[in-house]
Amino acid sequence: MAISLLRATECLAETGEAAWLRYAPIKDPHALKQYASLPQTAVSLDHSLIASSAEKELTRGIQSMLARTLREVPKLPNENAFVLGTVTDLRSRFSELQSGQVTGDGFWLKTVHHRGHAYTVIAGADESGILYGTFALLSRVAQLQDVSNLDDRETPAEPIRWVDQWDNLNGSIERGYAGRSIFFDNGHVRADLTRVNEYARLLASVGINGCNVNNVNAAPDVLSDASLKELARIADAFRPWGVRMALSVNIASPQTVDKLDTFDPLDPRVQAWWSSKADEIYRLIPDFAGFTVKADSEGQLGPSSYGRTPADAANVLARALKAHGGVVLYRAFVYNHHLDWRDPKADRARAAYDIFHPLDGKFDDNVVLQIKHGPIDFQAREPVSPLLGGLEHTNEAMEVQITQEYTGQQRHLCFLIPMWKEVLDFDLHAKPAPTPVKDILAGKVFQRPLGGIVGVANVGLDANWLEHPLAMANLYGFGRLAWDPDLSPQTIAEEWTRLTFGNDPLVVQTITAMQLASWHIYESYTGPLGAGTMTDIIGVHYGPGIESSERNGWGQWHRADHDGIGMDRTVATGTGYIGQYHEPVAAMYESLASCPDNLLLFMHHVSYTYKLHSGKTVIQHIYDSHYEGAEAAAHLITQWKTLQGRVDDERYKDVLQRLIYQAGHAIVWRDAICEWFLKTSGIPDEKGRAGHHPNRIEAELMELDGYTPVEISPWETASGGKAVTCDRSTDCSVSFTVQRADGEYAIATQYFDQNDGTAQFHLYVNGKLVDAWVADDDLPSPKMNGHTSTRHTSPALTLKTGDTIRIDGLPSGGDKAGIDYVELETSGAN
Repeated sequence: MAISLLRATECLAETGEAAWLRYAPIKDPHALKQYASLPQTAVSLDHSLIASSAEKELTRGIQSMLARTLREVPKLPNENAFVLGTVTDLRSRFSELQSGQVTGDGFWLKTVHHRGHAYTVIAGADESGILYGTFALLSRVAQLQDVSNLDDRETPAEPIRWVDQWDNLNGSIERGYAGRSIFFDNGHVRADLTRVNEYARLLASVGINGCNVNNVNAAPDVLSDASLKELARIADAFRPWGVRMALSVNIASPQTVDKLDTFDPLDPRVQAWWSSKADEIYRLIPDFAGFTVKADSEGQLGPSSYGRTPADAANVLARALKAHGGVVLYRAFVYNHHLDWRDPKADRARAAYDIFHPLDGKFDDNVVLQIKHGPIDFQAREPVSPLLGGLEHTNEAMEVQITQEYTGQQRHLCFLIPMWKEVLDFDLHAKPAPTPVKDILAGKVFQRPLGGIVGVANVGLDANWLEHPLAMANLYGFGRLAWDPDLSPQTIAEEWTRLTFGNDPLVVQTITAMQLASWHIYESYTGPLGAGTMTDIIGVHYGPGIESSERNGWGQWHRADHDGIGMDRTVATGTGYIGQYHEPVAAMYESLASCPDNLLLFMHHVSYTYKLHSGKTVIQHIYDSHYEGAEAAAHLITQWKTLQGRVDDERYKDVLQRLIYQAGHAIVWRDAICEWFLKTSGIPDEKGRAGHHPNRIEAELMELDGYTPVEISPWETASGGKAVTCDRSTDCSVSFTVQRADGEYAIATQYFDQNDGTAQFHLYVNGKLVDAWVADDDLPSPKMNGHTSTRHTSPALTLKTGDTIRIDGLPSGGDKAGIDYVELETSGAN
C-alpha cells in the first residue's frame, strides 16, 4: 500500500515541455545521501553571457533536484564550491588542471582538492564548453551517477552540430508534425520568443551549436532588410545558449530581393550584392553562423541557369561570409525529378555523386557539402551515400532527418539512433585503413578544416516539441551522436529515458527496449528488403501507396511487376550506381552472393522466388515480415501497459493512445503491402494469411441504411478495395448478424478519419449502445485512403450466434463517416 501511494504522488501530470531537462526532485535516499556532500556555493570566473547561463542553469538544476539553493559568490571562496570557468583561467588557480588538454567546445569536469577544500570544477575550452560541462554535470546528477570524484574530459567529434528547421514565414512547417512554427507567424517573427529561448536551451544541453531557422525551399524575401531586422530577435534569443542562427537562402535572391537583372554567381554585380548583404547581416547579428543552400533541386533555382557549377555558387556566398567567420552549407540534394522512368539506366541514387564528385577540391575552405546519409531521401532503409567517401578535398556534413517524414511522422514510434549509428560506423574503405563515416566527418581520414552533422528537426508549438512524447529521443540522440558518435544506441536510449521519465529500473528497461526495437518494427511492416518507400510519395509521404513511386520522374522506383522487384544498380547490367563505392564495398553490393538481404532490392532486381540468405523467398519474406511487424507493433502496447502507475498519468495515457493507433495503422500497412504483392505476383502466402481474413466482415457486404459502397484509391488501402460512405446529413448505418460461435469478442472497426470534418460513430449490439467514438484526429488527408484508415477496438463483449451488430455513422463537414470493415477478434487478440 505504501509503495502504491508513493507512486501515486510521483505520477503527477506532465506535458512533456521540459523534455529531458525536467530536473525531477530526487527522492532516492541513497542518492540524497551521496549528493549531500556537494557544495552549497557556486562561483563563475568567466563573466560572458554564455557562462552566466551556465551558472544560472547549475543553480536551477540543483534547486530542482536537491531542493538546495546555491549561494552565488563573485570570487573563489575558502570553502567547498562549484567553480565555473575556462581552462585557461582555472589553470592559474588550480595546479591539478595544468597537464590536461581540452579543445574545441570541450569541457573538463574535475574534483579538485585545494587548500583543504573540495572544488567541483567545470572547466570549458571556451565559454560554450563551460555551458556544455554544466549540462553534463546536471545530467549525471539526474541519472543518479556518482559525482564525488570527477575527472572527465570530453571534446565534440564535429565542429558543426546544427539542426535545420524547415519553417515558413507564414508559420507553417514543411514536414513538421508538431504544430506550427515556434519562430514565425503570419509573415513575421513571433512577438513572444520564450519558446525559442527554451528550444535553444534544449539544443545546448546536448551540444548543438547552430540552428537554421527557415525552410530550405527558401522564400526569397527572408533576406530583405525588414526580415533581417526581425530575424535578429531570434538570434538574440539563441545567444545566451551558444546557439548560432543560420538562414536558408535562395540563390536567386539578388534578382528577387533587389531586382538585379541576373543572379549569375560569376557576375561581379551579384558577387558585390552577396558581399553587401553579408555585411548587413553581421551588423545586425554579429555571431551569425552562415547560409544553407538548396539549389537546382525540386524546382529551386540554381547556378545551372547560367551554366555554372555548385562550386561557383557556393564560393561566391562563402567569400561574402568568410571575413565574418561564416560558413556555407551547400546541400548535395541535387537531382533531376523529371527522370524518364522507361530508361533502365536512369537512377536518382547516382545524382549526388555524379554532380559533386567531379568538383572535389573546387570549393572554398568555408564551404561544407551537406550530404544526406543515404542517396535517395531519408527512407527507412538506405545504403550509406557513396559521396560521403568520395570527396578527399571538400568539407562534408552528413544530413539526417529527425522529423519522421518517411518513418511514421511522429505518429509511429521509430527511434532513429540505431539507423544513424549504422551509417556512422559503416566503413566506406576510402583508404586502406578503416574509414568509418564518423571518422571521415571528423576529419580523421582526410585533413579538412570543417565537418559535422546536421539534423532536420522541425520542432513545433506542441507541448512535446515533436508531438509524440517518445519522439524527443531522436532529437536528444542526434545531439549525443553529433557530440560523440562512439556512443551506443542503448546508452543513448537509457540516458534519455532516465532524464525524461526517471530512474525506475522497470521504466528504464521497458522504454529502452521499446525504442531499440521500434525502427526494425516500423521497417518490417512498411518497406521490405531495402526496396525503398512504399508510401504515397506524390502526396504526404505517410500511409501506403505502393504504385505512387512508379511511372513518374521522381526516381524512387522499386520496379515491381508480375515477375520480380528491385532496382538493378549493378555495374554489370544495371545503372552502375554500385560502382560509386570503393572496393570492397562495391564488390559486396555487386554480387548477389554477398549483398546483404536488407539492401537486396535497392541493389538488385530479382524474382519473387529468389532465395535470401535467410532461406526464405523474397515473396515469403514480404508476407512474414509484415505480419511479424504488425504483431510487434501490437506488443509495444503490452510493454507500455506494464508502466501504468510508474510514469505520470498524462504522458502514460498519451503514449498508450498513440501506440494503439500505431498498432491499428500497422495492420493497414500490413494488409496493403501483402494484398498488393499477392495480386501482383500471383504467389500465395504459404501460411495462408494474405488475402484471407475469416474474422472480417466487409462494410460493403453488410446491410446498408444510407451508406453507399465506393471504390478506394489506391485499392490496396481498403480491404477488398472498397468501403462505404455516408453522403447525407443524418446518420447512416451498417449492420450484420454474428455468424461466429458463442464467446467473448472484441469488435474492431476499421473506419476513415478524414481531416476535413469530425464524424461520430455509435456501436450497438442487439439495439443496445455499447460504444461510441469521434473521428477527431488530424490525419494528413481529406480522403478515404491509407493515410486516414484508422482502427477502433471496442471492449470485449459476450456475443452469440445471431446477435445483430449495428454501427451508426454521423458525417461532419467533409468527413463522410466512412467504414471499411468490422473484425471480430477473439478475446485477448490484438
